[in-house]
Amino acid sequence: MKKRKNKRWKSFLILAGVLLLFLAVMRHPAIKSGIPSSVLKEQIDPFKQSRQYTPLIESELKKYGLEEYTMTVVALMQQETKGKGGDPMQASESAGLPPNTINSPEKSIQQGIKHFNSAVTYGKKKNVDFPTIIQAYNMGTGYINYVSSHGGKHSEVLAKQYSIQQVKKQPKIYNCKGDKNNFRYPYCYGDFTYTSKVEKNLAALAATGPARTAGT
Repeated sequence: MKKRKNKRWKSFLILAGVLLLFLAVMRHPAIKSGIPSSVLKEQIDPFKQSRQYTPLIESELKKYGLEEYTMTVVALMQQETKGKGGDPMQASESAGLPPNTINSPEKSIQQGIKHFNSAVTYGKKKNVDFPTIIQAYNMGTGYINYVSSHGGKHSEVLAKQYSIQQVKKQPKIYNCKGDKNNFRYPYCYGDFTYTSKVEKNLAALAATGPARTAGT
């Protein structure tokens, strides 16, 4: 009789364990919402793709003695592409090439950091603030000259003024593709909100902990 009771008790425990496991799986957010787990991970950490390039970014920055800006460049990449594609730094144009010509993340980072270094070096020479340097990654070093002659401190007002100046030079190119509903219109040269977006990325990166490499 004792053996039968023990067997029944074991069977009950196994059944209960299976039921609890089933309930746990069904309660997983990815199952409940129907969202693939890979997408869910990206929602949990939107910087995952950009973070994976942190070691390469830091290594490249060290060549210029700029490794202190590692997370700034990660934030720049996040704003450009969220770390996706063959040109995650959107660096092709800074090399004088058509957009997305570069199709190697490594080469993209090399060129992007070369461009960033030019902005940092020239920005220090012209005595502008760091937000101006960030904006210059998007608008080019000509923006540094503009800010230098208008007080040395970046603002979205100055970015708009510079954008309009460039639009007037080539209105057929910088027209937001004719979309008047584009938030940038009529300031269609660059993104006048670029610096504030990168700064928000930096704050979010700091809040979510240290950089992680792929697979962690």
